Amino acid sequence: MELPTLAPPGIGERADAVADAACHLYDAVAPWGPGGGWSRTAAEDAAEAIETAAHALAYAHPRAEVVLAPVHAALADLRRQLGLAPADPLTAAGLPTTPRTVGNPRRTRRVRQQVLNPPAPRQPPCGTTA
Repeated sequence: MELPTLAPPGIGERADAVADAACHLYDAVAPWGPGGGWSRTAAEDAAEAIETAAHALAYAHPRAEVVLAPVHAALADLRRQLGLAPADPLTAAGLPTTPRTVGNPRRTRRVRQQVLNPPAPRQPPCGTTA
């Protein structure tokens, strides 16, 4: 199966924005070195972005979901090692088992998270002044 050159409206632009955001995230994290610069919230957001992108990419090919299964397994293991909550379980149809109160899953998680524990302010890198 070969993919078309152009994607339907909104898909190519959003995929491009995700790729750009990932590059900017890497550029922001790299100077901190291994393990540095990450907060719980930032790590959960990054894991969720990868999981969501993998779910979206699963629509690219009939076997894509099977091919991407190791990505989800690796992210589940990383979440456990970082002490993060597991990803929302999905039904056979690929939908979250718990109905969302907001259409965007990220907004729903954000609302839940901010009520329980607001994010801590970001700290500047060592050796710099704010």
